[in-house]
Amino acid sequence: MTPYAAIQMPPRAPLALTQQDFGDRPEPRRKFRSSWPDRLWRMAAFGPALLVTISLMVGFFDWFQAGGVTLTETVAVALIGLTFVWVSLSVSSVMVGLVRLIFARRPLRQSRVPHDPQTVALLVPVYNEAPEDVFGNLQAMLKELAQKQSRDRYCAFILSDTFDPVIAKQEEQAFAALLQQAPAAIDVYYRRRLKNTDKKVGNISDWLENWGGAFDAMVVLDADSLMSGSAIRHLTRALASDPEAGLIQSFPMVIGSETLFGRIQQFSNTIYGWLLAEGLSAWSQREGNYWGHNAIIRTRAFAESAALPYLRSWRGRESLILSHDFVEAGMLRRAGWAVRFLPHVGGSFEEAPQTLIDYALRDRRWCQGNLQHLRLLSARGFHPITRFHLLQGAVAFLLSPAWLALIAIWAMIGMHSDAAEGYFNAANPLYPIWPQTEQMGGGGFLIFIYAMLLIPKLSSMVALGLNPRVRQNYGGLLSFVASVLVEIILSILYAPILMVQQSIAVLRALLGRGGWSPQSRGAAGYGVAMTLRFHMLETGLGLAMFWGMQTGALSFWLVPIATSLTCAVPLSLLSGARIANGPVRALRLDTPHSLNEPRIMTAARAERQVLRDHLQGSVITPAE
Repeated sequence: MTPYAAIQMPPRAPLALTQQDFGDRPEPRRKFRSSWPDRLWRMAAFGPALLVTISLMVGFFDWFQAGGVTLTETVAVALIGLTFVWVSLSVSSVMVGLVRLIFARRPLRQSRVPHDPQTVALLVPVYNEAPEDVFGNLQAMLKELAQKQSRDRYCAFILSDTFDPVIAKQEEQAFAALLQQAPAAIDVYYRRRLKNTDKKVGNISDWLENWGGAFDAMVVLDADSLMSGSAIRHLTRALASDPEAGLIQSFPMVIGSETLFGRIQQFSNTIYGWLLAEGLSAWSQREGNYWGHNAIIRTRAFAESAALPYLRSWRGRESLILSHDFVEAGMLRRAGWAVRFLPHVGGSFEEAPQTLIDYALRDRRWCQGNLQHLRLLSARGFHPITRFHLLQGAVAFLLSPAWLALIAIWAMIGMHSDAAEGYFNAANPLYPIWPQTEQMGGGGFLIFIYAMLLIPKLSSMVALGLNPRVRQNYGGLLSFVASVLVEIILSILYAPILMVQQSIAVLRALLGRGGWSPQSRGAAGYGVAMTLRFHMLETGLGLAMFWGMQTGALSFWLVPIATSLTCAVPLSLLSGARIANGPVRALRLDTPHSLNEPRIMTAARAERQVLRDHLQGSVITPAE
């Protein structure tokens, strides 16, 4: 019995997958040796972060020691170190990125480097997605890719794992429409598996085993991915001109957001993300990471070294690796392939969740997979930076319960120390800052901590604001500064809610109650009843905190946190408000991509509408 419900594919070109074992230490095909400049970039990122964190911990310990250090205070210092080291690392990474942009020479453009013709497959794995969006995006990419002649040959594959019969029928109709309009120079194929075996990992593996042998490389896309023709060609040339590279990851920019919460993410990604990406590129070097999409991968390198085994628990149960991308990057590097990150590849885009609830639901899926990475830290053969990437992915979620525990402990300490103020991390919209007291050796510590937290945003803001062309792209200096302030305020408001939601995600993952349902990519929002049910814990926690402050059981510096949590429901409803066409420019959180939409996005929007009209005009019956 065929494993496919629908298949319109080229002749099979099998490519064997070499099954890997985390207990093995394979001999790498090549051992990389870092140059002194490369080592200095890495030391510049990690060294200051560790020194600053240790100094801060020593300062807090000395302050506590004046009255005798209790167990609670010792735990507080440990949590301070655990949480603040990641803040310090983001600051040092931004500084490294800034220095690199100012002083380091950029490498030669890949477009000028000759290379042998490549055969490249564009892979679009889908799972119960809106067909008009997926096929519309692909249609726009193919048309733009075909506008310039290239020695490289491209093919596109829609790899469906859709099980919904109505959506499956729509996919087949959308594919038929795509075939009529697709450029003649680019072949397009479609197949749908009967079973979603091993999820996306199994979907890609199925293609590799059956058709991967005919291609030098594959560009892996998500259902919401969008890449310009120049971006795809740039990645192709970069891989072809670097025989050591097994994977090259681009820096996807968030576009297409229309709601308040979507615009917060889009604005933050555009304004602050670029400088952090530059720093990440500087210290990751050949030990970069993979984010699962908008990246090009050498097919044979992947087949020989990145076929993931199942994870085996101490009870002998096997489980699929859910957040597979980080691990696949580590496996490629373990085999002696370079994994590179190119932050300057323009034209690489993705979409973000449009509401707070959708963001939290996506976090629950990611949390499951990222916590699995803790079990791989001892895998044999991984590079130390690979282990750091795996740890960082898990810590991204574990930080929230750590912040929550630190706030609770600090509240108890504050009852005995005249604590005065509490704020949230304005440099990162996902995590709160633990509160500070006025007794920390004067105002020195307070000023120092706020400076550290604001450096990433201020550095990016100043670097962009000094460029007249950039100011014009953001609607002028006044609009630019006002939008930055609005984004900071909104991030502070949403930070406590996200902290609680990510703590819930960690708890659900530890209890084995996670799921891996398709992501909602629309901007429809949720009703009051659903929103109230979803945010019951935050609302109750906020009210309990106000009651605790009223009775004297909690410090009043918790007011900002309690206010945000108590207002979780209205803030969540507000997150889905459409602000793209609002009358106040600063409140729209405009970016250059929203003020001057990229050509590929405009084309994709038009193609989506054509397909939407086509599908709505058809009578949809369930697929056989």
